[in-house]
Amino acid sequence: MEERARFAEVAAKAGHYESFYLKACRPGGGRGIWIRHTVHKRPGAEATGSIWFTLFDREAGAPRAAKVTVPASGLSVPADGWVRVAEAEIGPGRAAGSLAVEASAGVADPAPTVTRAAWSLRFDGDRRPCHYLPADWLYEAPLPRTKFVAPFPDAAFDGTLEVDGETVEIAGWPGMIGHNWGTEHAERWTWLEGTGFADSPDTWFDAGAARVKLGRRISPWVPSGFLSLDGVRHRLGGLGRIRSSRIEETPTGCTFLLPGKDIVVRGHVEAPQDAFVGWIYADPNPKGGDHHTVNCSVADLELTVESPARPARHLTLPGAAAYELGMRETDHGIPVQPFPDG
Repeated sequence: MEERARFAEVAAKAGHYESFYLKACRPGGGRGIWIRHTVHKRPGAEATGSIWFTLFDREAGAPRAAKVTVPASGLSVPADGWVRVAEAEIGPGRAAGSLAVEASAGVADPAPTVTRAAWSLRFDGDRRPCHYLPADWLYEAPLPRTKFVAPFPDAAFDGTLEVDGETVEIAGWPGMIGHNWGTEHAERWTWLEGTGFADSPDTWFDAGAARVKLGRRISPWVPSGFLSLDGVRHRLGGLGRIRSSRIEETPTGCTFLLPGKDIVVRGHVEAPQDAFVGWIYADPNPKGGDHHTVNCSVADLELTVESPARPARHLTLPGAAAYELGMRETDHGIPVQPFPDG
């Protein structure tokens, strides 16, 4: 399946959202970045593009974030890249960009806001894309309404980052590149991710789970993901394993059980409340409304891998995992960035 941006192919009357994003953490954890390049299009309207930037630092306290949104004229598909939004571009092996936000556009308390950021990054790693849907034809079908893939599920980043006058040298930061798109967000979702395990360098873990609206009802959690262990990829979850999976989520943590073929992954991810950034995600369908989405890309992750063929494996990733929860609740206690969506 060709990895490409989809927004240019969307009919004028259709709704659409799309995101190319990167996540990277300092070796040993505690500090990380999360950068999203998104397209949002309501039915019958022109698309808009946004750059979302977050610098996480467990020692410094609350994440510092910013977002810039531009009209359709600020969107393009580079000849040798995936997408360009305003002054930021991402493509195979590279991501570079900058943004500037007026100080009055954000508030210092309770949601710290970056006023200027610039980055020039190179990345390489596992170039075999991770297709979370079980068949390629599903990526072109109307359902499911959300598609997701990781073009680089395990990557190492090098380059420089400047945030409000501070220069951060990035050398060998483990992370990943993700891509998702669709016509509506799930009613509720989680994202669980880990790269850079010190006790198992070739291991990476990337999984999500969603609850979707079925008329007036909401489905149970539908999980999907992969664990790569000792160079072998194990598909987790799927429609056939809904009953044997478990997701127990809160705004700051998640306990999960994700079965695969001849493998079971049990785990827990969490971080302090002040390590999360909060955002508004708007559905491209106006009837879908808004979600509050909280993300920590410097969370603590513990995994236990069980298989009949081998002893149980215990893996830990302190301060370098990602946990995201998309929800309808607004009383989660995590400050939401003062930037609209859609």
